[in-house]
Parts: sequence; structure tokens; C-alpha cells
Amino acid sequence: MKLILASSSPRRHELLLRLNRPFDIIPPDVDESLVPIDGSPEEYCQTLAVLKADCVSLNYPQTLVIAADTIVVVDGQILGKPVDKAQAIQMLETLSGKTHKVLTGVNFQWQEKGITHTFSELTSVTFRELDLTDINYYIDTCPPYDKAGSYGIQDWSAVFVENINGCYDNVVGFPLSQFYLELKKCGINLLDTISEPL
Repeated sequence: MKLILASSSPRRHELLLRLNRPFDIIPPDVDESLVPIDGSPEEYCQTLAVLKADCVSLNYPQTLVIAADTIVVVDGQILGKPVDKAQAIQMLETLSGKTHKVLTGVNFQWQEKGITHTFSELTSVTFRELDLTDINYYIDTCPPYDKAGSYGIQDWSAVFVENINGCYDNVVGFPLSQFYLELKKCGINLLDTISEPL
């Protein structure tokens, strides 16, 4: 069984390595800005995950393709990736002193086997009150422009976090434990094939 991660995220790459299964990385050619932000946040991130997986799986029907999309939601507003420093500052000021939700939509599909499955994971994160000096230092030293909500909990912005309720890996970008369980629900046990050559 071959695996493909349909993502250019280095964080998802690092998380998936923990499963001790070799995999290829093929970033999907999907323009996320064309997907309307309507419906629930869960539906939105799941829709993006499905689009990413579809894009790659079309050319690799004999391979298990995995895709994901992570968003940050605060006060009912979806925060994507900031386009510039001003927007990054605005996002972090919005998160300051509040509890927000981190949602990751995941889709995996194996067309040859007729398998396609989508799920999402939610983690609540509470930030302490942030001052502008800390925000500016973070943005200047750990550019957040590829991160939803303008932060990556695995880097210096960990000092912003007061509390987490749920899966830490989900906040990083991929809910590894739930993914493993969802695979099993679909009859895919990575341990069954762990010793087979790819």
C-alpha cells in the first residue's frame, strides 16, 4: 500500500512521519480562494480537504491519498492565512485573551478500493492577553504567512497559549490519532502492511 500526502505543509509532513510509513508528497493544485466561505466551518474545511485529495487522487487511483485543511474560528469568524504583516497583527489581536477553535478537515481516498472518507477534528485554544511588542516580535522572527490564524503553536507563539482543550497535533495541522482511528473504521490498518515493501 502506497501513501501520498497531498499537502505542501512541512508540519503535516513531520506529523505523518510518526506513523512509520513511507509516503510521497504531492501538493495539490487548488486555489483555496475560489471556495466560498459559507455553511459551517466544519463543512468549509472539509470541502477544502476533499478538493485537495480529489486533485491528486485523480492521477493516483491505486494509492491512498491524504489531504487536510486547518482553519481558526473566533467569534464565528473564520481566520485564514494572513496576506501581510498588518493582517497578521490584526488576527493575533483578535485572538488575544479569547478562546478560539482550531478545526482540521481531513479527507483520504483510495479510488481503486472505492474508499473515500471525510472527517474533522476540533480543538479549543485559549490565548492570554497579548501585547503588541510580543506580537511584532513573533511575526518578525517566525513569519506566520502560511499559518491559519497567524500562528503556529509549535513555534515561539506557544508562549501565547494559556490553555488547550483537545488534540495538540490538530492545532499543529493534522489530528494524527483520530486519523489513525478513522482509517481503521474504513478497514485500513497501517500495521497490517507495515512490513510490506512499497
